Amino acid sequence: MVAPSSLPATVALPPPSNYASSLSAKPQSLSSALRCSSPPASLRSRGPVAAGEAFRSERTLDATEVDEIPAVAAIPLDVNADADKFIFSGESAGFLKRPIIQISSSQIEVSSASQQKVVIRNTHGENLVGILHEAGSCELVVLCHGFRSSKESKTIMNLADVLVSENVSVFRFDFAGNGDSDGSFQYGNYWREVEDLRAIIQYFSRQNRGVHAIVGHSKGGNVVLLYASKFHDISTVVNISGRFTLERGIDDRLGKDFMERMKRDGFIDVIDKMGKFAYRVTEQSLIDRLTTDMRTACLSIDKNCRVLTVHGSEDDIVPPEDASKFDKLIMNHKLHIIEGADHRFISHQFHLARILLEFIRPSQDEDGAAAKEQA
Repeated sequence: MVAPSSLPATVALPPPSNYASSLSAKPQSLSSALRCSSPPASLRSRGPVAAGEAFRSERTLDATEVDEIPAVAAIPLDVNADADKFIFSGESAGFLKRPIIQISSSQIEVSSASQQKVVIRNTHGENLVGILHEAGSCELVVLCHGFRSSKESKTIMNLADVLVSENVSVFRFDFAGNGDSDGSFQYGNYWREVEDLRAIIQYFSRQNRGVHAIVGHSKGGNVVLLYASKFHDISTVVNISGRFTLERGIDDRLGKDFMERMKRDGFIDVIDKMGKFAYRVTEQSLIDRLTTDMRTACLSIDKNCRVLTVHGSEDDIVPPEDASKFDKLIMNHKLHIIEGADHRFISHQFHLARILLEFIRPSQDEDGAAAKEQA
């Protein structure tokens, strides 16, 4: 079934009734945060953002706006998938040795699917901006970007092109405070981004469009796993280069004395390689990262949910050993380490895409067989 070329008006979606109440409150200090092993922190609403403050456009999009975009190749922005830096030395995790689907570079470079800009309101009244690639399938694959990145990152764009070339419809979007979406950037915000993903999935559900799989790169990998631990309505989850141990890697970016500076000043300003201000880390956002419990999340994922973790053996931002920890804790899990790949798979984009297709396709075949059997 081919999906319609435009979508109905978006609406502000109410939060699930049991969502925020089921999450524990955050500790009140950094010292308690470091000792915390409690469940995910409660969700907090950020105040309204001044017009034009974070929504980078010449005009503000209305929540009901859907713009059709010609099917042309998009140019990825020069963005980093993760600003953290962590060098890991030691043995990499084992490999999952399975046949690989063969695709050619021409399949990735050429896309005939129509593209539409879709704006979806999250539960905090912020507009989330995304691109819908209509490729002929009713069900969608939702792609989630990483830390300080966007829907235009090279990794996300390449995965979208590969899926579309295989007639799989795709939606890629910016989390609040990133890219073209409303909101102000925050250092932590893991569970707030889960809320954003929930709003996306609920929106398409109301349009009678099922979400077949959710795929996240880097921090987006954490978000899709956290989503699967909280909501059991997605059958296929792909974690690409996600971090398991969130308390690691902070000092590489903020400095080894980050705790003392945070206690003294109440914030830390991060400066980029050009010596310019990049973003501010507040005490609250640092606590958010320190108290996001990936171990508990992994153990809470439904056994019927198929999960794939893909990681590069030469990832110098998130160590490959983190992928092995996901593999040990998630019940229905497959692990694939790509030899020689870095955090963003710069020289291994085709390999990453083939692995993703291989994992997504079997469930589609099984669903088709089940439907024939019922008929």
